[in-house]
Amino acid sequence: MKTKIIQSIRQELASFLSVEQMSRLTRSLEKHLAGVVCTEDSNKSGSQPDLLQQFIAAKRVEGCSDKTLHYYESTIRNLLTALQKEVCHISTEDLRIYLDTYQQRGTVSKVTMDNVRRILSSFFSWLEDEDYIVKSPVRRIHKVKTGKTVKETYSDESLELMRDYCETTRDLAMIDLLSSTGMRVGELVKLNRDDVDFENRECVVFGKGNKQRRVYFDARTKIHLMRYLKERTDTNEALFVTLLRPYNRLQISGVEITLRKIGRRLNLAKVHPHKFRRTLATMAIDKGMPIEQVQQLLGHQSIDTTLQYAMVNQANVKSSCKKFIG
Repeated sequence: MKTKIIQSIRQELASFLSVEQMSRLTRSLEKHLAGVVCTEDSNKSGSQPDLLQQFIAAKRVEGCSDKTLHYYESTIRNLLTALQKEVCHISTEDLRIYLDTYQQRGTVSKVTMDNVRRILSSFFSWLEDEDYIVKSPVRRIHKVKTGKTVKETYSDESLELMRDYCETTRDLAMIDLLSSTGMRVGELVKLNRDDVDFENRECVVFGKGNKQRRVYFDARTKIHLMRYLKERTDTNEALFVTLLRPYNRLQISGVEITLRKIGRRLNLAKVHPHKFRRTLATMAIDKGMPIEQVQQLLGHQSIDTTLQYAMVNQANVKSSCKKFIG
């Protein structure tokens, strides 16, 4: 109730007061109303940890992954620890100062900054929807301009070199599956043998939010996968396992380390699993695959995300420019 009163007064006087005057007014109201206890305040209240946990629970119900939930929780907890204020008393000015301080650390990219802003916006919007606050203080903090950088993809030559320099059948099958399906590395390590349909050259993967989708691989991948599985002597249900006993399921770090080693042997820069995904998206777009189908193939909820992955081949732009413009 006190927060609603303060917010109502602020909104009523917003057009008459400067930012500094508004800030002083807010501090004065909070100071003089600090000892006032209202019935509605006691009915709709919650400690900082309780509100944070309720928000995380709401996000878990929406289907967010454990990794995303941990990122949300740590980001919001850092804010609450730094400000040392009740959420109902956090203002836009507080958040701007916090974000500015966060940015001045020097090692934070603009993409990270906007991710932090987006998470805080989600938290305070939830507080507003649940009537813990009257209005989200993040509303007046706009999206951080991140700029666009052309991210690298693997060339056909690089892919063939990586295949040639694989020391094991497992690594060859792994590279083929990543490059032909564009699946996430997290999806790759979750695959079991039974998930692969060799006859139709497809498999079911579990993406973000535990959503299922089908991905498709080529004939070469089928041959190398079948050869790898035939060579295996273990009984682990996982599609990819470690090379040494007790042949546990291969983890994301194991895939990343393997690819880095191959990259170092070939003197190739930035060899990592996600680059296969970007390469597939770019190749599919360049060859005329409809963007909606690429979106479904990659398992993106928003088509804007797909467009960020698909880097248009500059050679195609040059060719089209000559054709249509001269």
